Amino acid sequence: MRQLTDILRRKYDAGLSRAKIAAALGVSKRVVGKYVSLTETKGLTWPLPDGVDEAALERLLFPATPAHPRFAEPNFLEIHQELKRKGVTLQLLWAEYAAAHGEAALRCSRFCQRYRDWKVLQRRSMRQQHRAGEKLFIDYCGPTVPFIDVTTGEIIQAQIFVAVWGASGYTYAEATRSQSLPDWIGSHQRAMTFFGGCPTLLVPDNLRAAVSAACRYDPQVNRTYADMARHYGVAVLLARLRHCTFHSLVEINAAIRELLGELNERRFQRLPYSRRELFERLDRPAMKPLPEHAYEYAEWKLVKPGIDYHVEIDKRFYSGPHRLVGQRLEARITATSVEVFHKTRRVAVHPRRGAGRYSTLSEHMPEAHRRHHQWSPRRFLNWAKDMGPATLGVVKHQLENRPHPEHGYRACLGLLNLSRHYGYARLEAAAQRALRIGSPSYRSVASILKTGLDRLAAEETPDTPPLPMHENVRGPGYYH
Repeated sequence: MRQLTDILRRKYDAGLSRAKIAAALGVSKRVVGKYVSLTETKGLTWPLPDGVDEAALERLLFPATPAHPRFAEPNFLEIHQELKRKGVTLQLLWAEYAAAHGEAALRCSRFCQRYRDWKVLQRRSMRQQHRAGEKLFIDYCGPTVPFIDVTTGEIIQAQIFVAVWGASGYTYAEATRSQSLPDWIGSHQRAMTFFGGCPTLLVPDNLRAAVSAACRYDPQVNRTYADMARHYGVAVLLARLRHCTFHSLVEINAAIRELLGELNERRFQRLPYSRRELFERLDRPAMKPLPEHAYEYAEWKLVKPGIDYHVEIDKRFYSGPHRLVGQRLEARITATSVEVFHKTRRVAVHPRRGAGRYSTLSEHMPEAHRRHHQWSPRRFLNWAKDMGPATLGVVKHQLENRPHPEHGYRACLGLLNLSRHYGYARLEAAAQRALRIGSPSYRSVASILKTGLDRLAAEETPDTPPLPMHENVRGPGYYH
């Protein structure tokens, strides 16, 4: 009885306390105390007397008692598995056992004690109790699987994602190109589709893809992973492939699926069940159903609108309500859309576009900007054409001689206002004079109208008095 001698050795040779012995051997302090008391009661000393080996020690401390013929022996392995079901207790299982065996049944207290004694003698790995459908353990396994990229010839180490149910051990695995957040989330989606349901708890390792702040005692789950868990309603073996040559992730995953079938159908070494049998019996009935719609992968980003009420996402600018300029907002970014949130309320949604331009919704603009936004170069040109060829020429100059047409909108709107104040005919005449003097700007046209020069005929240009002769007057020829 190796465990007993280990307890005695730590007690008498090392002088450890019951608590430290229990922690070292993975047993309870009650068991340690029981074994120490038994040896003292039997008058045994340490080291053990000559001739007392482990087998003899077990016979001295636990003399065999003949089983009472009228008691039916419980199936403790079956009891151990049934206890993983939600709501199942030892008292309930004893009641079922007693109903089946009548007078031959053990009393409840003896039944419970016999089960606890049986559990202590099992392998340490069996001592962690998992409820059916409760926990799904997630991690990447240590070994990677290489594949050759057929386009570049590069050897890439595929990462192996593994998800295992706590109660049944039923397993899903797949290969991904990396352990990045998109691959991590995608593997979860495919795992839960494979299982056909969701656990109550996801138990990931403290790895970078799952947490934003790693900590042994209080890791912080990153926003995208938490968003996926909320969607599904959850609270946050492959050594045989080492000699194979693969050329894509598809080939690796096909081989993994074949091995998964063997793994899940193979019976445990000490239990008369396979992972699939336990899964169908324990986890599947207790799983939560999958949501109606698949989770859409999204990343979250903290953003702050500039004075132009736009936020930058991947070198493109998307508008938000102008009243939120300077405030901290959250952007939810998917493959097809950009959503902007203020204090959990969505305030903007845009189709996702490529880099380099603006995506602006008119309802986000201040009133003055909205009036400008209703215009376009074509609309200004059509309006100017109705005024006359000179007005059209001035408007073209505003739109074509700026870094961007929108920069000339304000001048064009100014010309439009001049037509309302002075009339179409005078605006056209002023535009003719502005073109003739080589100054087709809004300022020139407005000055001509204000001074009444548009009313003069072309040949009635006011006489300019000659300049007096002076040594500082160089004349136009100097500047050539």
